[in-house]
Amino acid sequence: MVRAGHPLDDDIARLLAPYRQFVPLCGIGLHRLRDAPRRHCDAPSVNGPYGLGDQDGPAAIGPVGHPSPSRASARQGHSNGPQRPSPGFTSLHPAAPARNSSSDSGVGWSDRTTALPLGTYRKVGSMKIGIIGAGNIGGNLTRRLTALGHDVSVANSRGPETLTALAEETGATPVTASEAARGARIVVVTVPLKAVPDLPSGLLDGAAEGVAVIDTGNYYPQQRDGRIAAIEDGLPESRWTEQQLGHPVVKAFNGTYAQDILDRGRPAGTLGRQALPVAGDDPVAKQAVRDLIDELGFDTVDAGGLDESWRQQPGTPVYGHQGDADAVAKALAEASPERTAEWRA
Repeated sequence: MVRAGHPLDDDIARLLAPYRQFVPLCGIGLHRLRDAPRRHCDAPSVNGPYGLGDQDGPAAIGPVGHPSPSRASARQGHSNGPQRPSPGFTSLHPAAPARNSSSDSGVGWSDRTTALPLGTYRKVGSMKIGIIGAGNIGGNLTRRLTALGHDVSVANSRGPETLTALAEETGATPVTASEAARGARIVVVTVPLKAVPDLPSGLLDGAAEGVAVIDTGNYYPQQRDGRIAAIEDGLPESRWTEQQLGHPVVKAFNGTYAQDILDRGRPAGTLGRQALPVAGDDPVAKQAVRDLIDELGFDTVDAGGLDESWRQQPGTPVYGHQGDADAVAKALAEASPERTAEWRA
């Protein structure tokens, strides 16, 4: 297994290039392999880089300090309840599974991390992608998508000067939020729900024609976002986000552990390949998102239109799910539209 920091000459790097999207470089693009420090490679501490869905900050609250369903209870849509926050964390996400646990397919962590490379198959060519929000989901998508050869611009709420380290690690371009979508064929909005109305007006004006906008957001009324009346009255969270942006969105990654984006990608056709639910009204945009997720190494399940996206919101059986396509489809079917008390204001 290739490890960041090992001396590789140019010939070896060229041999590995076709597989670069799936070589386990711990979040470091192959183009930076020779000069990269050894980092992100060891098992994380309790304050490791884990997160689910939307965030904007250097890290998500890890296994403590948030309404975090355990790996087992996530299947039933339960959580462990609010806990005392850890210092230094700025956003709210369910805890990631322990590294020594087994996946739904019965494959242990060490097996999952050594089942690489995935090969050269890809459905999409290199494209311009804008990522708004540089927390765990945004940061890890930046890592993977730049390693796949995409032209990624990334923004956060604090300004591009605060993204120097991520840019140096990945080769992404740090920009302001108003610049992130310029020329982009896909834009990922991965900020706290309460921050969506504060995004710059005309955010998507310079995007490519037919741009697909991914919403990774989750509504955490008690823990972060406060009361949003329309959502409390039953409007799906992503429908509300769509209204704020003034552009159709595709809901994806909102129930995905950030570390899974780095660690759990597998070739198409692999038994037990993890699947992500994807909901949206525009079939072309939805397919573009599904193709990109497939390139990242995950199956997808069509979760219907955006009005059905409540099936993947916090508290549902699929939220935090790491199963294959059949298991995810079953979890979506078992969801209830009733929002439980812990997910209401």
